[in-house]
Amino acid sequence: MTSVDLTGLTRIDCRTGAGALAEAGRAPYEVLLLDLGLPDMDGLDVARQLRARLPDPLIVVLTARTDDIDIIAGLDAGADDYLVKPFSLTVLLARLRAHLRRHVVAVPAREPVRLGDLVVDTTARRCALLGVDVPLRAKEFDLLAVLAERAGEAVSRETLMAEVWDENWFGSTKTLDVTLAGLRRRRTEAARAEGRQLRLPRITTLRGHGYRLERQPDPPD
Repeated sequence: MTSVDLTGLTRIDCRTGAGALAEAGRAPYEVLLLDLGLPDMDGLDVARQLRARLPDPLIVVLTARTDDIDIIAGLDAGADDYLVKPFSLTVLLARLRAHLRRHVVAVPAREPVRLGDLVVDTTARRCALLGVDVPLRAKEFDLLAVLAERAGEAVSRETLMAEVWDENWFGSTKTLDVTLAGLRRRRTEAARAEGRQLRLPRITTLRGHGYRLERQPDPPD
């Protein structure tokens, strides 16, 4: 695991997964670079534990694994980005800067978007069902926020990738599909946990184009 400060390139290196988990709790970090090929444990297990403990830092997986299933597993484990070796330091730093701009830039206050029983507050970065918070990962919330701001509109995959990730993204767009699936799953689980009939807007898949968050919610089940 490496912590990178882009202003001074301060690095803290850990050679093992256990070392990374121990170091992660000692100080706040903005970025965690995680190689999956660790000598003592699988990097995906480290990613899951890091994300469970630290919801805020960016986690970027660096690996030689190129199969789609590996990329999906990395993103499901909590990574925000996935960079396949070999890659240049210039590309890595550009990707980190793009992520950090989205992570720290203050957003002007906006009125929460209300769609049925779902409320998306981009200023507070809060998604709620009837006042109860829905626990979303950072990219899941960013994706929902983009769709909510354009509720009722068809939003292309290219637009979503550019606004949620980076306009210069050149990795697999399966990142979008995995994040969208996680968003749907968490929203459904939260609704079931409420034990009440809720009016939720559907996220419609537009084959060959992208997605649309419906403005009118579905009737309660």
